Amino acid sequence: MPVTRLNHAVLYVRDVERSVDFYSRTLGFRQVVGMPGAAFLQASGSTNDHDLGLFQIGSQAAESGAGRTSVGLYHLAWEVDTLAELERIAGVLAEAGALVGATDHGTTKALYGKDPDAIEFEVSWLVPADLIDDEVIAGRTKLRPLDIAAAITRYGASTPGGIGVSWPATI
Repeated sequence: MPVTRLNHAVLYVRDVERSVDFYSRTLGFRQVVGMPGAAFLQASGSTNDHDLGLFQIGSQAAESGAGRTSVGLYHLAWEVDTLAELERIAGVLAEAGALVGATDHGTTKALYGKDPDAIEFEVSWLVPADLIDDEVIAGRTKLRPLDIAAAITRYGASTPGGIGVSWPATI
């Protein structure tokens, strides 16, 4: 099964309208279809029919125990095209009180956020394959706090990320 990419994800949420507002304000998704108790969102720049489906299950829903008391999905990860965009999103998430972490994974520069239902997600920029060197490779085994300013100094604010590429083909 040669998967080429993830087409969409579906989340159960307590309140669809609240979640649509959050994903629209913070990550720039737009609603393409809405119906009672459900919404389908498309990321800006996407050609998918939808990238995120949201289904309301009500305010009584318990928080997910995935990773703490049960198995389940840890997070979804979306890629951005430049470090300037990653820096902008960091500010938007921080302002919304949704930024919960920022990590340098060597080949990936990542922000972590939580939506209103405490569902975690990642927004990342991938180092282009032709810029991956021994230092970047070594960074994959020792996680560090993300210093976006240092990454911009090294790679440039507008350098297109290695969309879908996180490891050079030659390694």
